[in-house]
Amino acid sequence: MTWKLPGLILYLVVLVVIGVIASRRMKSLRDYFVGGKTMGYWSVAFSARATGESAWLLLGLTGMGAAVGVQAFWVVIGEVLGVAGAWLFMARRFKRLTDRFDSVTVPDYLESRFSDTRHHLRMVSAASLVVFVTLYVAAQIDATGKAFEVFLDWNWYLGALVGFCVVLVYVAFGGFVAVVWSDLFQGAMMVVGLVVLPVVGFAAAGGVGAVLDGLGAQDPVLLSFAGKEGWSAVGIASTLAFLCIGLGFMGSPQVFVRFMSLRDESEISRGATVAIAWTILADSGAVLIGMLARHSLGIEGETALPMLVEHLMPAMVVGLYIAIVLSASMSTVDSLLIVGASAAVRDWYQKVRRPDLDDAVLVSRCRQATIAIASAALVVALLVATFTEERSIFWFVIFGWSGIAATFCPTVILSLFWSRFTKNGALAAMVTGFACVPLFKFGAPLLPGVGAFFAALEELPPAFALSALAGVFVSLLDKPPSEG
Repeated sequence: MTWKLPGLILYLVVLVVIGVIASRRMKSLRDYFVGGKTMGYWSVAFSARATGESAWLLLGLTGMGAAVGVQAFWVVIGEVLGVAGAWLFMARRFKRLTDRFDSVTVPDYLESRFSDTRHHLRMVSAASLVVFVTLYVAAQIDATGKAFEVFLDWNWYLGALVGFCVVLVYVAFGGFVAVVWSDLFQGAMMVVGLVVLPVVGFAAAGGVGAVLDGLGAQDPVLLSFAGKEGWSAVGIASTLAFLCIGLGFMGSPQVFVRFMSLRDESEISRGATVAIAWTILADSGAVLIGMLARHSLGIEGETALPMLVEHLMPAMVVGLYIAIVLSASMSTVDSLLIVGASAAVRDWYQKVRRPDLDDAVLVSRCRQATIAIASAALVVALLVATFTEERSIFWFVIFGWSGIAATFCPTVILSLFWSRFTKNGALAAMVTGFACVPLFKFGAPLLPGVGAFFAALEELPPAFALSALAGVFVSLLDKPPSEG
């Protein structure tokens, strides 16, 4: 254990230093939420990808690669399509409109886009973000505790608390700038680690052919893109669930706020290249790591990456991989906390209740909101860990991810590309998406006859579809918006 600690300690110190340096740039609410809109494409692309992935990439997707084999590549395809769609087709329009409206949050944009003077869209946005951000952050805290537990044999509770305290310090004081700078650092660590480990693993196993032969001997289904259900209704639903994970990149506030922070539109095309390349390399590497762990160690779950690293790497390198796993969690936690704080302070407290407050007071309130949301998420994580013995980081994360995506993504897409979309349609879409995620997660799988289909499909695809349909239907019934 002694040899694993230096790299980990250095990583945690770097994060705190980033927060201290970034705090000197916090002069206004715009700085705290979007870095003054002065960010370059390289840092924004890495930050968007590190934020969009989280611990599910390092522990969840590697575990899925170990459990289902090549079928997990449908997740990679879905993510690449989602990232490409967001950067190539949505980012430019979104950046242009948010600059025109001088928006610093996604609810800012929605309120201006629909001339919602009564703040209905803002209040629905704020409520949904606080709820799902808390759950999403709780999942990352859970993953942080698991990383310390598996790699260093620490008590889960101690590991979760250490990770929680570090990320809270640099986010609360450094704001968005600290988040982007730390994401650039952490995103680079993640992609390098996910590329290097498969290369070492295949070399140690005797090459790609030897690994594929070994997996086929264990279970031929591991080499089937259709999975164990084949191309039955349940099998198709499972594949769609994997593909549709990428929908969450097309409008989720924690991703799209990064487009707002770019210094100008010219950064978008170069940022798209970086983001897509990052996704292909990192996601493919994660699936391959899982397959290697299954071949070499017979592992089928979320310990695939830690166990493969222990098996192949010297102790000091293992310490670096602990930092990489923590990077995946912390790079998402920091971004989510900023989004949650913006929802509570900017979108509810300032705009709805206290528009008279100046920026100095609001920045202080943002730090308080950040601490409050993080503390609530810690409590949720501790309760889940205490009372749930069998829990999956992958699906715990996906629930929070789906809630944010189903609430915001259909609304953002329609708002950018359909001029007939109305405020009431946007409200209907957001409320429908918010309500349908728990409905399809907990209710639909219990339905007789079709329960297995909905269980395989997961909650995001049907919640997303119904949200979009509700927005279109209500808008068509509504009075057309004014020409402006």
